[in-house]
Amino acid sequence: MAGKKGMKSTITVAMSNYLEAGSIVAGAGGLTLWMEYLNLDDFKLGLLGALSANGFGAAVGALVGGILVDKYGRKLIYKYDLLVYMLGVLLIVFSFNFPMLLIGYIITGIAVGAAIPAAWTYIAEEAPDNERAARVGYGQLAWSIGPAVSLLLSVALAPLGLLGSRIIFAQLFVIALVTWILQQQINESTIWEEEKQKEAKLKASGQKTENPIKELFTIKANRRAITLLLGIYVFWNLVAGVMGYFMPYIYETVGGLSSAQANLLQAFLWVLTVASTYFVFIKLGDKVSRKVLYTVGAVMGIIAWAVLSLGNMGLTELFIFVIFWGIAAGFGAQAFYGLWASELFHTKYRAKAQGFLFCIARVAVGLISLIVPTMITLLGFKISGLIMIGFLLIAAVIGFVMAPETRGKSLKQIEQERYSA
Repeated sequence: MAGKKGMKSTITVAMSNYLEAGSIVAGAGGLTLWMEYLNLDDFKLGLLGALSANGFGAAVGALVGGILVDKYGRKLIYKYDLLVYMLGVLLIVFSFNFPMLLIGYIITGIAVGAAIPAAWTYIAEEAPDNERAARVGYGQLAWSIGPAVSLLLSVALAPLGLLGSRIIFAQLFVIALVTWILQQQINESTIWEEEKQKEAKLKASGQKTENPIKELFTIKANRRAITLLLGIYVFWNLVAGVMGYFMPYIYETVGGLSSAQANLLQAFLWVLTVASTYFVFIKLGDKVSRKVLYTVGAVMGIIAWAVLSLGNMGLTELFIFVIFWGIAAGFGAQAFYGLWASELFHTKYRAKAQGFLFCIARVAVGLISLIVPTMITLLGFKISGLIMIGFLLIAAVIGFVMAPETRGKSLKQIEQERYSA
């Protein structure tokens, strides 16, 4: 019974990931439509990507969200976050000029970022020790389903033009409202409550405690974890962030596909990611070597970009790319980031660490989003693709060398091992 109840909470929290990723890709799916409607240039396109849920907006939200949920509880974020998200989505639905659209993207982005540290942390803390990868995997599964649905809707509603894009954001609003209602019913993280009780006893006894933020950067185990997680997630996310927002745009402007074809191809990619998340990460993440799983996914991602960058962007290359990247992303850096970032830090600053790491990753994506359209125009797609391969190689090597093996261990056991060494 407890397991079923825990799974219900996992799925309820994971729905935030559906909404977050769905909003990123909904913006990407309608990018050329907004470009035509508002006559946007490369700079404004880049600005939308940079300040949205794909960039700086999410970075700010993650940093603030991480601090709040460590201090006031994992459940706190679920009282307010989706209300902010719904406001941002509504602004996008009814946008009739660039400032309104941009503000909607920024508000949505902040809400997306704020929920990320809470989601991965809550799911991992409430998961059984021998199912933590599987439970975190459901968060990744929801993250993958959101884009798949948004892109399939983009194809179905393509004849409606920009109205179709507005409808896609409207469905995100409706699902956000239902999810918000469900999230009011979840319980607080048991591990967080125990940690707070422990801190209260220490404070009552007059014992001095270290500043959590100072500890985060001064303890060797934390610095090693930060190096690993920044190494795999920032560099991988530079590529995935560009793809999540600009890939349909690239398919159209470089590959010569129609908007509907581009969205259908990207939807197929996300469907493959959903399948591999379930059949590989959820089913195997608690059973086989995580170093092996991570490395296989990393190599597949590099092959995908090599085919796309060095080929002629024909249908054959596009399908090989989509198949390799789509499968690899299901058990790639993001899935392992969500798992390891929840396992490798102490409870008292677990969410802060995730907020900081996610912030850095999104700032990096925000910066590259500012220049992606211009970079493709000036350097050409082949050179731009080789730069992406370079990022993926860095993430692959760091993950292969530093991947921890934490299968089957409780979070308390991992804490004891890491902080007593």
